[in-house]
Parts: sequence; C-alpha cells; structure tokens
Amino acid sequence: MKKNIIALILLAGLLPKTAAAHCPLCTAGAGALAVLAASLGVSSVVVGILIGAFALALSLWLAPGIKKWIDRVSKRDNTSYLRPILAVLIFLGTIIPIMPLVREYGPLYLSIAGDYGTILHNTYTINLFILGVVIGSVIMIAAPYLSKLVTKIRGKQIPYQGIAITLFTLTVASVIVQILS
Repeated sequence: MKKNIIALILLAGLLPKTAAAHCPLCTAGAGALAVLAASLGVSSVVVGILIGAFALALSLWLAPGIKKWIDRVSKRDNTSYLRPILAVLIFLGTIIPIMPLVREYGPLYLSIAGDYGTILHNTYTINLFILGVVIGSVIMIAAPYLSKLVTKIRGKQIPYQGIAITLFTLTVASVIVQILS
C-alpha cells in the first residue's frame, strides 16, 4: 500500500503542471478541421473566422506565460516589448501553416470614386480565408468590450458571460457569412 502511494507521488512529480508552448499538433489539427469543413461545403470565410479567433485567443493566452519564462531565464528587467512580439509570432505561426490548405479566392468590387480601372474603382481578388481570419480576430478583440457593455447595461455580470458573448458573436458571424456565400 505504501509503495503504491510513494509511486503515485513520484509519478505526479514527473508530470508537467502546465504547457507553456505552442503545439504544432494543435495547429495541424486546426488545419485538418479547416480542410474538412471546407470539403464539407463550409465557406472558407467561415473557416477563417473560426481559425482567426482561435489563433488570436491562443496567442493572447500563451504570450504572457512565455514572456514570464523568458524573464526568469534571461534575468532582465525591461522585456515588456516581448509580449506583443510573441503574440504576433504565435498568431502567424498558427495562421500561416493553414493558409495553403484552405485556398479560395473571391472578387471584391470597389466603387468609391473615379472611372473603372483606377485604385478606388476596380475589382480585386481577395483570399477568403484571410478575410475570415481578419473578421474572427476583430470579433475576438471586440468581445471583451461587448461583455463590459452588457455588464454596464445590466448592472451585473452573467456567469460565463465573456465566453458566451464570444461564442455567440462568432456563431452569428459564421451563420451570416455562410448564408450570404
């Protein structure tokens, strides 16, 4: 009995407490799901919305932990510039490997001023996946502000309000884009 308890304590000491790394398998899994969704007929914009939101959430979640680890290892005081750099690198490290897997382009007709063929009056080809990534990232950035607005209007916060608002806005945007495309 005592040997089993000692073995469990030793085993628990060998297990990592938290993961402080960006997992390439997670990126590959997200890419595989993106390809599967696109092959099932889901618009590339919708896939981009969900991957963009995932990538931004992941980068904003991992960057502070990696920065703390770098601060401990390097023993420097002024490394505040690292957090945004790490967030951008993690974001791009998630998006760029998936880009070749989801290739769909669409027209963007711009008619602001001038004759057709000028910069402000032309038809441009855009990558629909990247458009979705931008939309998903904007939703992830706007969701906390929307949550604060709901709290201010109601006077109190609903349990799990932040995640509910984020998932709701991502779902609504995805459904609208899928219906329109």
